[in-house]
Amino acid sequence: MYSSFQTHRFQPDRFPRDNELLDVKQGDVNGDGIPDHVYLTGHKQGGPTDIFADRITLVIQDGYSQKRTIVPLQNNAGYNAALFLGDFDQNKIPDILVSIDSGGSGGYGTFYVYSFAHNTLRLIFDSESYNQDYKFRVQYEDMYKVTVSSPQYDVRFTIDISGKGSTYLCSYYNNDGKLKRPIQGEVLALAALNPIVTTGNRSSFDLLALQRIIGTTNADTLGYIENLLIWDGSTFMSSRLSAAILGTKL
Repeated sequence: MYSSFQTHRFQPDRFPRDNELLDVKQGDVNGDGIPDHVYLTGHKQGGPTDIFADRITLVIQDGYSQKRTIVPLQNNAGYNAALFLGDFDQNKIPDILVSIDSGGSGGYGTFYVYSFAHNTLRLIFDSESYNQDYKFRVQYEDMYKVTVSSPQYDVRFTIDISGKGSTYLCSYYNNDGKLKRPIQGEVLALAALNPIVTTGNRSSFDLLALQRIIGTTNADTLGYIENLLIWDGSTFMSSRLSAAILGTKL
């Protein structure tokens, strides 16, 4: 899952003056041996201390020529925009992870991973495509169970909700444990994308993607889908797909 495209080069004095610096990192992202500057800029309507920004833009400044590559983002508004540099595509050149929180009760995030090796920009991960690829069905079952399934990936998880309390369970179940009516939950869009180093891959980073599993309301968190993504030479593939559940009191 990547796209290759060209961007325009701008001199530093062409940079928008009304934008704030949101984050900055330094690393050799083009592989020429000279550290480059990578930063995010955006417009803060509430002033410099505001954590929300729109018009968020990725800027890559070549450490040798000082020329800047301006990369507009498709989803370019949100909170706490941040950068992480690390090698994800296993070519020994750091890639660029952009993370933006959506805010609100959904807890969604926008994530992009770019490669800039040899001054060629490639989008190798984006959360919009990921959300389309990883969809799940959440169905309440008899006897206080919830199944989370994906026919596409031939996987099903079963969550025991018997510890949720009588008030909660009586809303959906009869006294014999049978459902009063068909009930469905939902797996929400990507909430977090965390770089991790695994035992089998210590020379570069993998990605751990998290999606929240909810019941009939957004406040009813049943668990999380955890998806370990590894680079297979051309795209990120699921190496381990699992469900993490929340604990209950003894």
